[in-house]
Amino acid sequence: MPEQIVAVRKNEAGSIIEMQLSSGRVVDYKQAHELARSGEIEHVQLIRGKDGEDHLRSQPDGVQSNNLDQLPTF
Repeated sequence: MPEQIVAVRKNEAGSIIEMQLSSGRVVDYKQAHELARSGEIEHVQLIRGKDGEDHLRSQPDGVQSNNLDQLPTF
């Protein structure tokens, strides 16, 4: 059963560097990419940014409160 991202940790610049999953497990951004790519995290997708890199984002649903940047911090 896929997990969900429930909280995030940001660096001093405001970039998300770690994510807490619904199981309580904490993963870094790269691990979250791998888990999302393999379908182990739901409600997120990888998009190709203007910088040519893949970026993790919540699936667009019109609800801003569940966007990754709006999740609680830990």
